[in-house]
Amino acid sequence: MAKLKITLVRSVIGRPETQRKTVRSLGLRKLNSFSILPDDPTIRGQIHKVEHLVKVEEVADKVALDK
Repeated sequence: MAKLKITLVRSVIGRPETQRKTVRSLGLRKLNSFSILPDDPTIRGQIHKVEHLVKVEEVADKVALDK
């Protein structure tokens, strides 16, 4: 299964509470923090909700394990 590297590139200051909670649930706290998560419909839906705040890259499984 593919993995996604999700990086927070814009601040959540001034954003609605639902977007803040979504970013937090993706495991992101500070700017430029990232998390590697499985590529599934749930995660894709969360990314879609905050796509203007994050950058998404697909990474190979082997690279994801080296984290």
